[in-house]
Amino acid sequence: MIETLLTYDTELFLFLNNLGTERWDGFWHIVTEKWSSIPLYVIMLYLVYRHYGWKGTLVVLVSVALMITATDQLANLFKYGIERPRPCRVEALQSQMRPLVDGVGCGRFGFFSAHAASSMAAAVFLGLALRKYYRYLPFLLLFWAVIVAYSRIYLGVHYPLDIIAGMFFGGMLGWVFYRVNRWGQQRFNAS
Repeated sequence: MIETLLTYDTELFLFLNNLGTERWDGFWHIVTEKWSSIPLYVIMLYLVYRHYGWKGTLVVLVSVALMITATDQLANLFKYGIERPRPCRVEALQSQMRPLVDGVGCGRFGFFSAHAASSMAAAVFLGLALRKYYRYLPFLLLFWAVIVAYSRIYLGVHYPLDIIAGMFFGGMLGWVFYRVNRWGQQRFNAS
């Protein structure tokens, strides 16, 4: 059963990865860079400050820092516990895929994607924190998280299951940290 699932995962990866064209390669390289999200997160920080003030923003920043650390550490725990090679490391796939990173930039293990987990955690957390002020913001943030996650398949460094698992764990951690943040906001504002 697991072998069948992994076979389907590889086939879906090859299909999605081969949808790419040289014309779009630069765009997807930019999307996947962690630094490319900074303008979005600066805007989110401004919106948080606007609605939560300095104290609330401080609580949100601490929550987000802990959340991103948790997603990265959990992803590393899975990566080194499961040790599933990334597609760009599988020699049998090299002739069938469009690898857009070299072996050095590829990384060793891929299950699950820290990019997908972190971007989904941030999207869920910030979307929930700001949804009462901006009705469509959660959907825009989720769309961004999906785009970032897809960029990892496009570049040939993750399988779809790596992405789905990363988005699942990231979404769960985003929700948990949102709940903890709400509790912290209430405690911080009460003092």
